[in-house]
Amino acid sequence: MTGRGAEEHPHGADRLCEAGDRVYSRAVRRGRVPRADAGLVPCLLELALLHPDPDDMDWLVPTSPQEVMTRLLRGVYDEVSASQRRVGSAVAAFEWYAGLGRQPDTPAAPAEGSAIRVLDGLARIQAAMDEATEACTTEVLTVQPGGIRREAELTEGLHRALALRGRGVRMRDLYTHVARHGQGLLTYLELMGDTVEARTLDEVIDRLILFDRTVAFIPANTDRTMALELRHPALVEYLVTVFERLWRLAIPLTAPLPDTGIEGISHREQSIAALLAEGHQDAVIAERLGISVRTCRAHIARLSETLGAASRTQLGVRIAQVGLDGHRPARPATALTAPDQDPPAGR
Repeated sequence: MTGRGAEEHPHGADRLCEAGDRVYSRAVRRGRVPRADAGLVPCLLELALLHPDPDDMDWLVPTSPQEVMTRLLRGVYDEVSASQRRVGSAVAAFEWYAGLGRQPDTPAAPAEGSAIRVLDGLARIQAAMDEATEACTTEVLTVQPGGIRREAELTEGLHRALALRGRGVRMRDLYTHVARHGQGLLTYLELMGDTVEARTLDEVIDRLILFDRTVAFIPANTDRTMALELRHPALVEYLVTVFERLWRLAIPLTAPLPDTGIEGISHREQSIAALLAEGHQDAVIAERLGISVRTCRAHIARLSETLGAASRTQLGVRIAQVGLDGHRPARPATALTAPDQDPPAGR
C-alpha cells in the first residue's frame, strides 16, 4: 500500500488491525457491510478482504475466510525456507479465519462471491489480469472494440502477450474493420508472429478477454476503471459461445474486405447504410463502427451523392432500393436513374 493508508495500517491479511478485525468480522457475519463502514480501514480493500457488491456498489461483501486462508498459504509456501516464525504466525491466522468461518450464525456465502468479482481501479484490474495470464496454459480469446488501436493501448498489455507467446499459448483477437488501417496493430501482429490470429468485423461487442475458457474479464463502467472478473462456468461458456459465433462471421486480417457489388460504395459505407436503415443516429453509428462522428458524416454525404439522394429521408429510400439495408432490392438498381417518374403508359 502507499500513502496515508499504508502508514496507518502497516500490516498484512494475517494480522489485521483492531478496526479492520471488527469490520471484517461484521461483514462475514452479516454477508455485507455499507461501503462507508470501510472508510477508516482502507486495509480491507487494499488486501481484497472486502470488495464491491456486484448488485449494489454502495455495499461491500467479504472475501470468504476460506479463500483468505488459501491466499495466505500460497504466499507462505514461498517464504517457508526464509522464516519459520512467519509460518507460525500465518498458521495462527489461518486458525482464526477458520474459526470465524465455522460460526453457526454465519450465513452461507453466495456462490457469486467467488464467481463474480468486482475489480475497482486500474491497479486491481492489471493485477488480476497478470494473475490470469500467469495461470493461462492454452488459449486467450479477446474482443477489442473501437477503431484504430493507439500505440499506448497495444503496448499496455504487451508484457502479458509476450509471456503467453513464450509458453506457447495461442491467441485469437477480434477487431473492427477500421482497426486494419492502424500501423500499430500490424506491428504488434508482426511481433507476435503466428501465435496470434486476428479477424475483423463491421462492429463487435464491448471489450472481452477470456483465459483458457475458465475466467473472463469485461468492463463494469463506461470509462473502464472498473471491471468484472467472471469465473462462473455458465457465464464463461456463454461468452465463449458469443465469441465463437462472431469469429465465424469475421474476416481474417490477411484477407481483403468483400466488394459491395455496387459501384462507388465502399464496404464501410455499406455498413453505415445498414445502420442508417435501422434508424440509428450518426453518433451511435460512429461508436459501433469505431470511427469518429465527423468521418461518419463524411461517408453519409458520399452515400447521398452516390445514390442521388437530396435528403436524409430520400437516402433511406435509396438504401432500401439497392439492398444496402441488408434486404433484396425492391426494384432493379437501374430504376434509381428516375426514381420519382411514373411508369410509361400501357404498362
